[in-house]
This record gives sequence, C-alpha cells and structure tokens, in this order.
Amino acid sequence: MSQLSIPEEVARRRTFAIISHPDAGKTTLTEKILLFAGAIQIAGSVKARKASRHAASDWMEIEKQRGISVASSVMQMEYQDCVINLLDTPGHQDFSEDTYRVLTAVDAALMVIDAANGVEPQTIRLLEVCRARNTPIITFINKLDREVQPPLDVLAEVESHLGMDAVPFSWPVGMGRSFGGVFDIPNDRMRLFKSGQARRGSDADDFIDGLDNPEIAKRFPDTYAQAREEIELIKEAAPAFDHQAFLEGRQTPVFFGSAINNFGVQEVLEALVRYAPPPGPRPATERVVQPDEPEFTGVVFKVQANMDPAHRDRVAFVRVSSGRFTRGMRLKVSRSKKEIRPNNVVSFLSQRRELVDEAFAGDVIGIPNHGVLHLGDVLTESETLHFKGLPFFAPELFQAVEVADPLRTKQLRIGLTQLGEEGAIQVFRPVAAGGAMLLGAVGALQFEVVAHRLQSEYGVAARMMPSRFTLARWVTSDDPKVLRQFLETNAAQIAYDVVEAAAYLASSPAQLRVVQERYPAVQFHTMREHGGMVFE
Repeated sequence: MSQLSIPEEVARRRTFAIISHPDAGKTTLTEKILLFAGAIQIAGSVKARKASRHAASDWMEIEKQRGISVASSVMQMEYQDCVINLLDTPGHQDFSEDTYRVLTAVDAALMVIDAANGVEPQTIRLLEVCRARNTPIITFINKLDREVQPPLDVLAEVESHLGMDAVPFSWPVGMGRSFGGVFDIPNDRMRLFKSGQARRGSDADDFIDGLDNPEIAKRFPDTYAQAREEIELIKEAAPAFDHQAFLEGRQTPVFFGSAINNFGVQEVLEALVRYAPPPGPRPATERVVQPDEPEFTGVVFKVQANMDPAHRDRVAFVRVSSGRFTRGMRLKVSRSKKEIRPNNVVSFLSQRRELVDEAFAGDVIGIPNHGVLHLGDVLTESETLHFKGLPFFAPELFQAVEVADPLRTKQLRIGLTQLGEEGAIQVFRPVAAGGAMLLGAVGALQFEVVAHRLQSEYGVAARMMPSRFTLARWVTSDDPKVLRQFLETNAAQIAYDVVEAAAYLASSPAQLRVVQERYPAVQFHTMREHGGMVFE
C-alpha cells in the first residue's frame, strides 16, 4: 500500500490519450513510449500481418490481421516517479465513437501528425472534441525520416486547425535521406539522428551544443542554413511557451521526430511528465468532484467483452475520479443502486493484466463482471452521482442481421447485446413483429468487425443484409402521453436500443422532416448520453 497521501498520489498521475488520423504513426509512437518508459523490452510490428509480434496495444485478432487499431487500449507505466496512464485510441474514423468516449476519461492528449499529409480530416474531428473540453494538447509531427511537407507549412496548418498557438520545442534539420536530427530550441542544442536508436538516456555524442556552433554547419552543409533561418524566425515570431495557456487549451508544444526510428520519443515522454496536468475536478449532475477527496468515485467509460476469449470475460474500464480504490472495498452503482465488492480488479498493459491493490484519481482500472456494469455507470462509496458527457451518436449506416443457423439464435442475441452494451456498434430492436435486429454504425468497417467478432468470440455466422433505413433520431417529449401516442402511431418506424431508449428510423431526410413537422411536441435527437437519460 502507498505511504503517500491521496493528494500526493494524485499529483503523480498523468492520464492522456494518443489521437491521430489513420496511419500517422499513432500505434507506433505508443509502442515506443512504452519502450522508452521501460514497460516493454521490444516494440511490436504494427504493419507486418504475418509477423510473430504485434503492437502491444492491439489485442484483437482482427487488429493483428489488418494492422489497424479498432478498439481503445489502456496501458499503465511508471516514468520519472510519475504514474502514466496511456490510452491508445482507434485512428480510423469508423470507430470515432469509441475514441470520443475515451477522450472523456483523459486529462491531456498527444496528437500525432504525419508530416507528409499534415492535419487530416479525422484528426480535425478529434481536435474539435478536445477543444470542446479544453483538453491540453501536445503535438508530435512524425515521419521526418521521409520526404515531407516543409515544417513551416505543417506548423501553420496545425495553428489554423487547432485555433491555438503552436510553440515549437524542436525543429528539424533536413528531411528524408538528408534528415540530420532536430534542434532542441529550449536547450539550445541539436540532437543528432541515428536510425533505430532505442536506448533510453543520451550519450554526449548525441548532441552538438549551440545554434551558432560551426560543427553543425560543417556536418550538415546542405540543410542547416535553412533550418537555422527558420529557427531564428520562430524565435522572433512565435510566442513564448506559457504553461497556463497550454493547460487552458490556448497553446500546444510541438515536437518533430520519427517514431519508427525511436527519434524524438523521449522528448515527448518527458514533456508529458513535465507539462501535462495531473487529474482535475470532474463535473457531475449533482456537484463537482475533486480528485483529492477522501471517498472513491469512478465512471465506466468503456466496456470490453472477450478480452480473454477462453474465459468469455467482460471488463468495465473505470476512470478513477477521486479518493483511493482498494481491492474488495464496497462500492455502489449509482444507476442500479446495487452494491459490488470487486476483488479481481486489474490494471493493464494492453492484454497483459496485473491485480490492483489500490488506485487513485487518474488511474484506469478494469473490473471483470457479468453485465452488472454498463457504459456511463458511476461507482461511489456512498453518495449517488451521475457524471456527464459520455456520448452516443445517431448512426449513419444500417444493416439488418440474421443468424445463418437458426439453432444459434440465442448466441446471436447474447453476442449483439454484449457488443451493443460495450459500444462496438449500436443495436436496435424494431417494434414491428418479425423484424430482424438492426445494426447502426458510424462507419462501414464497424459491420465487418462485428461480423468477425460474432464468429470468433460467439461462434455465430451472421448474415448482414441491406436495410431500408438511412438515419435514426432518439425521441423524447415533455408530455408522456404525446410520446406514447407518437410511438404507437409510428410503430413501423420505431426501434429500441440496448438501454431501451426509443428511436425513430427514417428512410430519407425528407421523411424525417415530414414527421418532425407533424409532431412539433416530440424532440428528435442526434446524440444520446449514457443510460438514455440525457439528450442533446
């Protein structure tokens, strides 16, 4: 058990998510952060489908086959007396809902940008979520070992899309084959690029001190003059780094490097420890919860079924919001009022788990359970609390699903219920008799993942079929009688999701507009928060 007080333990925590557009190098950077922090001994390949090693943050079989991340992973490690909780999110836009929910559980974000492609569409969507929450962002501009855009252009793009000042902490000298390294602006020295350098710490020959040092110009005659000119321009034009402005989401420190070559990773890791905030207050409907309060509170921001297929397990990922968690303590589930005493609580290094004896605000713990805990559930020692802001978005794509073997109907229902509850896809039960179950998704790849998981985890061969529906809106009304009449009159268009929230399904935007005009006392919502309680 820790000998430190709760406030001292909270001050040690750094909880952040890595976000990016697909193929910007996010999962590679995650691997290398684990490597530099000493959490793993060898980084896995995220590209080679037939390699015996895979990224430590990718644990699903389909992730290993396709070389992409389709589910969020949680990893905890210690570095420089700090406890780091790193959440690796899917980069692919089809899994953006999972990423949005993860961003509600972190105190900072590390944004990875491919220097060749600049700020891409999925990155912009994720940035909007961070901006809405004023989440501090550190920026890593990756792949300088390749031929990329001029760094000043990338920097301008970052500022334009973020709407905040970009403050370079390092600057590249050359790119691609002529990439010589980066100049460390605050420490006035150049770190020399060595392909594949994986050691932690630094040797003296890794650096050349001084912007005016003739040794740099001598070693890099073709690239250093331009880099020096750009650095001097930045020193004149860019604002000085202001830590408070960073914490308020008005500035982002920028680092350049090459994650695949382990270059620039240590600087990013040290910046996260030095500048990223410890856990802060969390707003609940009832009050604001402070991280150093003595009583434990936590919220389920993710549910994952079958992380260990051999045991058909179901793990609720809980972000600790306050107090001290100890194994076996009595906890109350605010939604159901049930009491639980979790004894086999785990921390993660992706699929590797260790039993947790205690945890503090900012930590992410996994509670194995059999459907007792749902997305958005709040756990407390005594009071009833409801944390805000865990979003579900109205699906944009629909497919009907049936089981190929009627004898596996029960397994299909169990699989769809669990996958729907964990947020892998949205599952709708039509009111109309005989209607097949409907799957709603933000992106088409979600259907492929669900079909794969139904087969591999539940032994169900599912048939996906086209649906006549193209959009959905959750419906509410201030008058229960009006809502009941609406649901009865439009039963052929009504379906219920996994939390029994009613949704109106339309075949076209025109059909939706007509029904909205016909029923002005009914509200049609594009977003549902957890539990079906709060709509926007």
